[in-house]
Amino acid sequence: MTTLSNPGDTDILLVIDVQNDFCPGGSLAVPDGDSIVPGINALAARFAHVVLTQDWHPAGHSSFASAHAGAAPFSTTAMPYGEQILWPDHCVIGTRGAAFHAGLEIPHAEMVLRKGFRPAIDSYSAFYENDRTTPTGLAGYLRERGFTRVFGTGLALDVCVRYSLEDARRLGFDAVLVEDLARPIDTHGSLAAAMQAFAASGVTLVRAAA
Repeated sequence: MTTLSNPGDTDILLVIDVQNDFCPGGSLAVPDGDSIVPGINALAARFAHVVLTQDWHPAGHSSFASAHAGAAPFSTTAMPYGEQILWPDHCVIGTRGAAFHAGLEIPHAEMVLRKGFRPAIDSYSAFYENDRTTPTGLAGYLRERGFTRVFGTGLALDVCVRYSLEDARRLGFDAVLVEDLARPIDTHGSLAAAMQAFAASGVTLVRAAA
C-alpha cells in the first residue's frame, strides 16, 4: 500500500455520504464512522476539486425495512433490479439524519450530488442507481470538467464507496480508495466482497496518512 501523493488538476476527491445517520448515534451508524471526519477535512484541503454525495431518501422508501410488512432490518428482498438489503429508515429528506456531519468542513466543494431520491429504487453508487443503468449525471460532470482520476473516501466503505469506485472504473476513470478514510458496515460478508471487487476491477488502495 502506498501513501497518497499530491493530487493534480485532473484528480477529484469524492466524499461519500458523511451524514449523521451513518455516524455513531444515527439510525444506520457505521462503526467508528465519525472518526474519519478530521482526516477527510485535512485531505480535502489538499485537493482543488471535491464533490460531496448525500443519501437523500423520501419517507417510506422501498429500501427501508419499515416499508415491507414483517421485514427485519438487514434482511433482503427481491426487487425488479435484483436483491436488495432492507435498511433501517435513514437519511430521510430534510431530517437531521440526512444532514452532513457537523464536523465536515469542505467549503470549497464544487458540487453536492444527492442520490436515492427515487422511491422505488435504492442508489449506492454516486454514478448509477441500483439498477446499474440509470445514471446520476456524475460521469458527465467529471468528463466535461476534464477529470480522469477519482479518489474515494467516506461511508460506508463496503456499500456506497465500493460501488462508486467500481463504477468509476467501469466508466473509464482511474479509481483510488483512500483506505484509512473510509469505514465499513460489514454485513453479509460485504467487506471481504468489497476488497475482492476492488482487486478485480483495478481500484487501487492508498493511505492519506504516512
